[in-house]
Parts: sequence; structure tokens; C-alpha cells
Amino acid sequence: MMSRQVPLQLDVQYESKANELPSRRQLQQWVLATLHAVGHVQPTELSLRIVDRAEGARLNQTWRQKTGATNVLSFPFENPPGLNLPLLGDIVICAPVVAEEAETQKKPITAHWAHLVIHGVLHLLGFDHTTEAEAQDMERLEIDILTTLHYPNPY
Repeated sequence: MMSRQVPLQLDVQYESKANELPSRRQLQQWVLATLHAVGHVQPTELSLRIVDRAEGARLNQTWRQKTGATNVLSFPFENPPGLNLPLLGDIVICAPVVAEEAETQKKPITAHWAHLVIHGVLHLLGFDHTTEAEAQDMERLEIDILTTLHYPNPY
């Protein structure tokens, strides 16, 4: 599937008691597919923390001033002037929200996990969806990456 593997150091932190959590291998596959799709070939480090509702809500309130847990939060790393570290940033995914959304939207939970990991990595890479044009570009990229991984269009 991928011609060249990106050197990736992925720190996965399982801080959720939820069922049906993706394996470290699945998470790594989804991150690598995203990096490959955008042509990111530099050595890369990122953290992916899977949390329960309380921590998700606390982080959402602290960083976005929004009440309640959200599905995915991305925290891009900004290199200080003069440094070029391989850190991409941190992603936090709230497992209970992912499960609820998958059920409500009638999506396979693994496909929804893949979508949210891809979405989070794209944010770390500078993609956003604040304008309609940005949202369309990001959605198209997500669909393309999910298709290469044999998951359905999430939209």
C-alpha cells in the first residue's frame, strides 16, 4: 500500500476504560496512511491519548472554552525559533464520544476511529475546516485516505 515508510515514533496512551479501542497497530497504520497521503516523509513523533469523558470535557473546556467532551482534539507542536524538532503534536480522542457517534450515525466503530485519527493528524499537519473551501479540501483528503484503507466515506 505505501511505497516508503515514514520514520514514526507514536506514543499511545490508553487512559480510557471503554470497550472496542483500536490497537496500537491500527492507530499507527492510520497515522502513517495520513502522513503518506500528504507527502510527509520527515521523521515524525506524535502522541495519541485515548481518554474517557471527564478528561475529554476538562480539556475541551480548558483549550476551546466549550462544555462537554468532544470526539477529537489536536494540539500542533510549534518549534521554537532556531529548532527543528520532529514533533508533530498531540491528539486526544474521547472513546465514549466516538462510540456514541458511531452508534448514532450507524457507522462501524473501527471506521469512525480511523476517520477521527486521520482528522486529528491532518489538523496537526496544518489542515483546518474553518472555511467552506478548507472543509471541502479536508473532507476530500479524509475520504481518499479512508478509501485507501478500505473504509467507507464518513460523510
